[in-house]
Amino acid sequence: MRLCKIVTAVALGLVGSFAVAAEPADVDQAIRQSLLSIDPAMKIEAIAESPLNGIFEVHLQGGRVLYSSADGQYMLQGFLYQFKDGQALNLTEQIKSKAIAKVINAVPLSEMVVFAAKAPKTHITVFTDTDCGYCQKLHREVPELNRLGVDVRYLAFPRQGLNSAGYNALASVWCAKDRQVAMTEAKSRKELPEAKCDNPVAKQYELGQLIGIDGTPAIVLANGELIPGYKPAPELAKLALEAK
Repeated sequence: MRLCKIVTAVALGLVGSFAVAAEPADVDQAIRQSLLSIDPAMKIEAIAESPLNGIFEVHLQGGRVLYSSADGQYMLQGFLYQFKDGQALNLTEQIKSKAIAKVINAVPLSEMVVFAAKAPKTHITVFTDTDCGYCQKLHREVPELNRLGVDVRYLAFPRQGLNSAGYNALASVWCAKDRQVAMTEAKSRKELPEAKCDNPVAKQYELGQLIGIDGTPAIVLANGELIPGYKPAPELAKLALEAK
């Protein structure tokens, strides 16, 4: 069940009675019981107090965040801001970015296609598809990003799914003897010889879906901030260097 449907169902009122919870263990149990009654497969990673009195953060797998009453009967999905020193800080996005950074950093570099800078200062991780026009445009700017000190690390995201020509092309890239050359040729619209091996394309596609990606290129900065879509190399490098 999609998250938005789950949240809508919860907002309309959950069937069942929950005592107002005072102890942390009771709060945790009440909130989990509410969500799991709607979707038993939901991955709840943590439940913690939020900056708002009586409201709790529910951290879901992939960086998503819900906010709940202590008894688990009322929940909402949205952004929580803190207004401080004349600025509005998006606390929800900060939580999400940290979670995404943790997930991305767990992917071994050996499972990526990496274009490394000679003098690296930071990195970006790009979920990519070989036949995506803006992915191809971004790839032509990889040398400039490298020159500016940004490592470019690719993960696979076949937009049309796992039973598509895009999946086959990405699998051929990951199974090539030289992944960098194969990636460049594929994004130059050259047809690659079909190659098969035990590859991580499906796993990376599922990872992208988990963190909310639905198109390419999708760029993750070193701090976990997610940038949907293409940005020119100078602008992207500036964002990447500020996020290191």
